[in-house]
Amino acid sequence: MWTVYKKEIRSFLSSLIAYVVMLVFLGATGLFMWVIKGNNVFDLGLSSMQVMFEMAPYIFIFLISAITMRSFSEEKRLGTLETLTTRPVSDLGIILGKYLAGVSLLLIALLPTLIYYYSISQLGNPVGNVDTGAMWGSYLGLIFLGMAYTAMGVFSSAVTDNQIVALILSMALGFFFYVVLGMMGDITALDAIGKSLEWFSLEYHYDSISRGVLDTRDVLYMLSFSALFIGLTKTVFESRKW
Repeated sequence: MWTVYKKEIRSFLSSLIAYVVMLVFLGATGLFMWVIKGNNVFDLGLSSMQVMFEMAPYIFIFLISAITMRSFSEEKRLGTLETLTTRPVSDLGIILGKYLAGVSLLLIALLPTLIYYYSISQLGNPVGNVDTGAMWGSYLGLIFLGMAYTAMGVFSSAVTDNQIVALILSMALGFFFYVVLGMMGDITALDAIGKSLEWFSLEYHYDSISRGVLDTRDVLYMLSFSALFIGLTKTVFESRKW
């Protein structure tokens, strides 16, 4: 597994697309936090990173889909998947190696945003007047959300040898499980089942974790969601033997 992990990290970091998507993430969150009128820190007058944590899940849908779209589709296109499977690594080890590499890149993309926290802390009145508990809760929620998106991205890449198709499928899954299911509770016509469907959305559990109160039900849901798509990826990956 770690051999695959290191190979994926080297491949990502030697690819221009990895740097481009990370710069897009940092640039987009920075614009929403500091520049775009109406919702930036100065207009709101709050020493809070709320704007970033509200926008990041939507940006992540594209960012993580772009990072993971080549996980398996590139191997299939280049014909190197057969070579990879001849190594002394199990199918699950290959999948986990690629998955953990994607999560690692997610963490690398998040690290520079700590500069935003420092800046807001310095701008607070008094200095350091920031709700640190909610901030770390939001970061933790964003990491769990990113792990779920990564699992969907790796799955999408496993079902096709076309990177663009993998990108679109991953974004569609992310949009459905975060946005569409999250809206179910607000639809009057679905009063009977809307709230129940909303509970299955990633947004519901992300918002819960972001409040700074860690509920084991939210953590278990996020981890189970990622495990489900890793399991589906394993099923698709093993179908080559059928």
